[in-house]
Amino acid sequence: MELRPLNESNTNDKYKTYELFIGPNHPGISGNFSYVLDMEGHKVANVTPDPGLLHRGFEKLMERRLWTQNLALIPRICVPEPDVNEVAYCMGVEHLAGIEVPKRAQYIRVIVLEMARIAAYLFSFAGVGGATGLYTAPNWSIGDRDYILDLFEWLTGGRVYHIYQYPGGVKMDIPDGWLDKLSELLDYLESRLPEYDNLIFRNPILQKRTKGVGYVPAEEAIENGITGPNLRASGVKWDIRKAQPYLVYDELDFDIPETGDGDAFSRFLQRRLEMEESIKILRQCIKQIPDGPYREKIPNPFQFRVPAGTYYSKVESSKGEFGYYIVSNGDIQPYRVYVRGPSYSSGLYYSLLAMKNMRIEDVPVWIHSMDICPPDFDR
Repeated sequence: MELRPLNESNTNDKYKTYELFIGPNHPGISGNFSYVLDMEGHKVANVTPDPGLLHRGFEKLMERRLWTQNLALIPRICVPEPDVNEVAYCMGVEHLAGIEVPKRAQYIRVIVLEMARIAAYLFSFAGVGGATGLYTAPNWSIGDRDYILDLFEWLTGGRVYHIYQYPGGVKMDIPDGWLDKLSELLDYLESRLPEYDNLIFRNPILQKRTKGVGYVPAEEAIENGITGPNLRASGVKWDIRKAQPYLVYDELDFDIPETGDGDAFSRFLQRRLEMEESIKILRQCIKQIPDGPYREKIPNPFQFRVPAGTYYSKVESSKGEFGYYIVSNGDIQPYRVYVRGPSYSSGLYYSLLAMKNMRIEDVPVWIHSMDICPPDFDR
């Protein structure tokens, strides 16, 4: 039998180019979403995002519901961090309706947002493990996240979807003893950070798997609408909480970390550093929260009309800028609503640029380092 040269065999190999499906059941995908990859050996030749596998049509559904009914719908636009939708939407409604939110309610909103941010960051630690085979990470971080969900359940009645924000403030005041438990939890989470550092961020294997992978230059990040920790990890120090403060963030002292190397490791590390700042913010809120009303009353929610106008409200989520562009024609329902989610640009459009020529084992690392939220695609 005559043996052909290796390069000739490779050229004629029908398996050299093939299609690879990375779908919802893959540990490298953070939700009901998939990528169809055209592979050449171990490298990605082309990528086709495949959205539409999750609940859809939120924006049109919101135009068919009362202003207050939408609060039970919109948390599903980002399941790991649902509260940003509630707050951003309420801020837009309040601006159009001229509603002044009591200071106590503003502090409660910041507490809820920062708790949700920490829970989302712990979820991203789990993604690091799923992408690299470090399965102790999700066992630890998802367990610690459950302690935050316990407090959310005590405060709102729900563990994941809270439906707690309301135009004018929040639905219920903080129960007795709740802030003390939150303070104890912050002490615990802070004591866990060195253990996470040793397990994940100082892990030499994980560093080899993530450093230099999925580099995103600052110019490309800005041009493609990438925001939040992913933008700051590329060296752009922009955070809405500092640049355009809302609620009571201008009364709180915190820093904006900036890792700046633009690779997957920087994006993972960025979230770890920001988690520390969120703990600092929460401790200040516990000390500074004033007494007073937790909600400004609004008219009958079944007849609540928002004056005609347009407004874009936005908040800084764990994944970037979450915004609501709301148009009212003075009716009991929104006339138009458009959601600006941070995952849409990074997970859909930018993936077409970032994944080409990437090795297959780096694809899950890139996906989890971008920390995308699949419901944001299908909204």
